[in-house]
Amino acid sequence: MARIRLDQLLVARGLADSRARARDAILRGHVTVAGRPVDKPGLAVDEDAALSISDPAAAYVSRAALKLIAGLDHFGFDAGNRDCLDVGASTGGFTEVLLQRGAARVVALDVGHGQLHPRIASDPRVSNIEGLNARDVTSADLPFRPEVIVSDVSFISLILALPPVLALARRPAVGVFLVKPQFEAGRQAIGKGGLVDAAVGRAAAERVRGWLDGRDGWRVHDLVPSPLLGGDGNHEYLLGASLD
Repeated sequence: MARIRLDQLLVARGLADSRARARDAILRGHVTVAGRPVDKPGLAVDEDAALSISDPAAAYVSRAALKLIAGLDHFGFDAGNRDCLDVGASTGGFTEVLLQRGAARVVALDVGHGQLHPRIASDPRVSNIEGLNARDVTSADLPFRPEVIVSDVSFISLILALPPVLALARRPAVGVFLVKPQFEAGRQAIGKGGLVDAAVGRAAAERVRGWLDGRDGWRVHDLVPSPLLGGDGNHEYLLGASLD
């Protein structure tokens, strides 16, 4: 009988939307083959192997949704009936959570184009703003001043990306910001295997915390590890803050 990679078979069976989503579910221990958990995406299995997947991320357009859920719950922040801004929206994982939590309106902002999932883009509460860098945002770009700001950005430090949007917040406001140390630590801390020193990563995240706390009235509540690793395997952190 022919054999096939496990991640490919999950996609072929319709159990995962893409090989990337399949790989992630496997690595996080949410896939079984013949009733036994496996953690190797490249494992060769029979084409008729009995597979099951029990991945909580599968219900969302992006696994990133689970990160924001954890952050909102930990910090006790409520998006219900509030105007929200998602910085670095990408496919819309964070936006989806805000919608499910009852947001009045959400601006999905991203420097890229054509990434927002159709299911999210079609929601009448969503304004999709593409091709705009967060560093260049002004009040004229947004239909409202946000009461909730969330961010998941890559290849840029939050210290550079956030100032313009933080200044546009409408009091009282809250924010949940995903801190990715590999984009905060500086090139000297990044090797071929990425940011491998956990202590360096935590120190980089703490620098972002120190930068935000007290900035323009923002008060940091906490900095906690994200429940999920980044797609590149790096540890990430959730930074919660409020503007009273």
